Amino acid sequence: MLANLHPYLIATLGGVLIGLASWLLWWGLGRIAGVSSITSDVLSAPANPDTWRWAFLAGLIIGGCLLGQGLDIPSLPTRPFYLLIPAGLLVGVGTVWGSGCTSGHGVCGLGRLSLRSLVAVVTFMATGMITVTLMRGAA
Repeated sequence: MLANLHPYLIATLGGVLIGLASWLLWWGLGRIAGVSSITSDVLSAPANPDTWRWAFLAGLIIGGCLLGQGLDIPSLPTRPFYLLIPAGLLVGVGTVWGSGCTSGHGVCGLGRLSLRSLVAVVTFMATGMITVTLMRGAA
């Protein structure tokens, strides 16, 4: 069913679902849907009885896997590990330094009109654009 929809419509529906899910988490539990913070909390205290975090992460993984079965996912060129490892570490460091990740700042922070999140999102976007420009020039 989803494979027959226009890619922009699929992306729009995905954005609406992300916004709705973050709003429901904020409204229902008073929690921000920052994936890096939720993951950090789960990894630092796995025996914590606060099961909503586990359910949230499981929903991200299972939902992505299930929806991915019905979509025509484009293949991407693989990158060597010597690029992937430092890239992952830089993302982790940036998440700690930025007090959150793109989902926390972009979806939840901007929705709450946070100036700090606006600065973070502008920084994320500019860095992403520069990285893509440099990587396409190097390829």
